Amino acid sequence: MINPIRAGVIGTGSIGKNHARILAEIPDCKFTAIYDTNRATAEELAARYGAVAAPSLEEFVTLVDAATIATPTPSHYPVGKLLLEAGKHILVEKPITENTADAHALSKLAQERGLVLQVGHIERFNPALSALEARLKQPRFIESHRLSPYPNRSTEIGVVLDLMIHDLEIILHLVRSPLASVHAVGVPVLSRGEDIANARLCFENGCVANITVSRISPERMRKIRVFQDSGYLSLDYQKQEGFMYRLADEGQMETSFLKKLLATKDETIVSEFAGKRIVREPVEVVKGEPLRNEIAAFLQCAREGSQPKVSGHQATVALELALEITRQIEQRQP
Repeated sequence: MINPIRAGVIGTGSIGKNHARILAEIPDCKFTAIYDTNRATAEELAARYGAVAAPSLEEFVTLVDAATIATPTPSHYPVGKLLLEAGKHILVEKPITENTADAHALSKLAQERGLVLQVGHIERFNPALSALEARLKQPRFIESHRLSPYPNRSTEIGVVLDLMIHDLEIILHLVRSPLASVHAVGVPVLSRGEDIANARLCFENGCVANITVSRISPERMRKIRVFQDSGYLSLDYQKQEGFMYRLADEGQMETSFLKKLLATKDETIVSEFAGKRIVREPVEVVKGEPLRNEIAAFLQCAREGSQPKVSGHQATVALELALEITRQIEQRQP
């Protein structure tokens, strides 16, 4: 029988509350403790899920084997350092820290102590991305859009560190080639930092990625399109659905089969463009809650001592790129 791992959450904001809910529901996990400087909220959540509202971080540490950190970014380093030094596995929400020096320090400390340091780049646990990876060959051009209404949280950082960093980490993971150049623009609207931003990344293998983010949009959108020699993939993280568009190989696809596709009531479509037959195929996605997948994967890594999908090193590389984009945006401000 597997001994349940004792887990807790630090931070009871909108993200931390979801961490608490999931930790209380995951099998083989004993949700033991919550800590927040807002004691009333911590006690309310603790009572709801059968945990203890620790009066201090020092006491919280004694109650857990692993913890998720869902606090404002400036506190990620000191809180993460305290937990790692106490021998605890940690899942830190993104960005890993405010600067790369602190990020490197946390990664080094986790490695030295043989502890799991996972960073909350949640889209890596979105089933839509898994479906994309299964069909990915060699991306040539990537276009990404991430839009949301103004969040009234995380305003201590700009939209690049708040939202774009998700897409940066994913694109670095998909392309796996050194960057050749970066060009970025952005403007503040409601915050001190940028609220709208665009970055164009050129990689040494020839791939180009164009990324647009906004946190002052009336609508929500989280989409990525990946173009490769065999066609292109269009995926929606939010709806967890996608389509593959490719040229029909008439040598292998008989006319009778094409007619059958046209007659079906599913979302497979054959159309003509510039004299070429284009097939649109739905991408099979096994839907699920990304945050649940992320936390479950973290607990499994903590239990087994295995490498997380998004390590401190990977998150640090994404942070370094996000900070360079932020620097370019600040330089171009009037």
